[in-house]
Amino acid sequence: MKVVATEKAPKALGPYSQGYVHNGIFYSAGQIPINPEVDAVEAETIEEQTEQVCKNLGEVLKAAGTSFDKVLKTTCFLADMGDFAAFNEVYAKYFTSKPARSCVAVKTLPKGVKCEVELIAAVEE
Repeated sequence: MKVVATEKAPKALGPYSQGYVHNGIFYSAGQIPINPEVDAVEAETIEEQTEQVCKNLGEVLKAAGTSFDKVLKTTCFLADMGDFAAFNEVYAKYFTSKPARSCVAVKTLPKGVKCEVELIAAVEE
């Protein structure tokens, strides 16, 4: 197993890694909209937060040796299902290959953010 870590995405908030590659598959931790340059959540709207989450995911994908077009599955967590359409607008710009997906509403997310996304992607070895 290979630990994936990059300073271009937020550091883990607890005892976990940004992700792992195992047998040609990358498993990411959930990404929330922390701007890694300032180590804080700056984005306020669901659109801004989704954009930051996707940028963070792009960096961990790159660190794992893969990309958005190799994503097999995402799991999306929303603090408010009323944000579903706006979330999808931004999400669709990044996940153009339309990977399998689950999207659920949760009571709360770390740091009170509006969304979190984790993913599984193929890695060319």
